[in-house]
Amino acid sequence: MKVVLVDDTHINLVLMSRLVDKLKDVSTISFQSAHEALAWCNAHPYDLLIVDYMMPDMNGLELIARLQAPPDQRPPVLMVTASVDVDVRHRALENGASDFLIKPIDKVEFLARTRNMLALRSATLGLQHRASWLAEEVAKATAELRAREQETIMLLCRASEYRDPETGAHIQRMAHYSRLIAEQLGLPEEQQQDVLNAAPMHDIGKVGTPDHILLKPGRLNPEEMVVMRQHADIGYNILKDCQARMLQLAAEIALTHHERYDGAGYPRGLAGEDIPLVGRIVAVADVFDALTSVRPYKSAWSMEDARQHLLDNCGGHFDPVCVDALLQRWDDVQAIRARFRDEPGAATDHG
Repeated sequence: MKVVLVDDTHINLVLMSRLVDKLKDVSTISFQSAHEALAWCNAHPYDLLIVDYMMPDMNGLELIARLQAPPDQRPPVLMVTASVDVDVRHRALENGASDFLIKPIDKVEFLARTRNMLALRSATLGLQHRASWLAEEVAKATAELRAREQETIMLLCRASEYRDPETGAHIQRMAHYSRLIAEQLGLPEEQQQDVLNAAPMHDIGKVGTPDHILLKPGRLNPEEMVVMRQHADIGYNILKDCQARMLQLAAEIALTHHERYDGAGYPRGLAGEDIPLVGRIVAVADVFDALTSVRPYKSAWSMEDARQHLLDNCGGHFDPVCVDALLQRWDDVQAIRARFRDEPGAATDHG
């Protein structure tokens, strides 16, 4: 451990240095100038500062008051003084002094107090290292938990792909569009990532839709559409009891991404801001990509036509704020579209 000694009298520095050298694994650095000592302490790590009170250029009180580290974060300070003035001691304590020695220095007392201060410093460092280790372990555990959540999501999505013929590219695009909207709305980075990871499960409830409806190569009749629309409730019921935060968000998305801003959507007929924000975000992203994708019953719309559809339906189908957020990032939208292209063999989507 390193001890800094500050005293304007050379013989005092020599005496204190020799005493400290008797302690195991301790080295010293000495300064006769308080200004030099202050500059060094503010630029280097050390474990104990032993400083004289009465010095000509800067006294010990001024020195410890100008240390950059806050008193509760700096190494201990042992002040050496010939003064028995209680006011001096009070001011020293207020400035961060840990203990005192009265001149003339008693060798036994000096060594005992120095040893105690270094033991205190060692214990403090041990607690700091322990706290850092615990923080690292918590971060690792959290990362592992998030990885397991993401793995669960991917497995569920993969299971749904066996029944729902939507392309994987559609899932990727709408998820990235959703994150883009979340980012533009100013959501924190963690929430943006949650939206990206949970959005692909928006239609997980289609695993409960009969094949003759889900795979029908054309538009559904009204009776079939009633059955198809049950996928929002089915998806929510699949996910709602999961304790993982990500899956809770996915449940909310599954239930609400077919709600309309004007209240004419399903399954609950929610309107405006009664629809959770993630539901309003995914509604815009999902419909926009569905419009620009090929389906057996329709050709893909152009990007501009789909853009105009969003604008025409602001306040009706879509939350105007979410639409504006997507369109404000038009270059990024086009980049996502180019990055995740459909493979040959388009999908059916009756969502």
